[in-house]
Amino acid sequence: MSSIIVKPLITEKMSIQGEKLNRYGFIVRREANKIQIKKAIKELYGVDILEVNTMIFTGKNKYRYTKSGIIAGRTRAYKKAIITLAEGEKIDFYSNI
Repeated sequence: MSSIIVKPLITEKMSIQGEKLNRYGFIVRREANKIQIKKAIKELYGVDILEVNTMIFTGKNKYRYTKSGIIAGRTRAYKKAIITLAEGEKIDFYSNI
């Protein structure tokens, strides 16, 4: 079940949303649906979840200029899940370090 969650999103924006709106972000597997994501996070962190919002980001084209010429590539596509926790619930990503 925890293979659905790839990693938590720890950015400045998500930290502010976590403090003010009680929302946390995760990068999840692309095949996962909202019900599976909710179940996996509840199992992993033991928190009560109000809602799950998901969004799919497509990969972007990237170009790099080198001595040997232009190298073209593409970043990976990924799915992001934003979860809203119930009042009084909290997730601490740094507790097991």
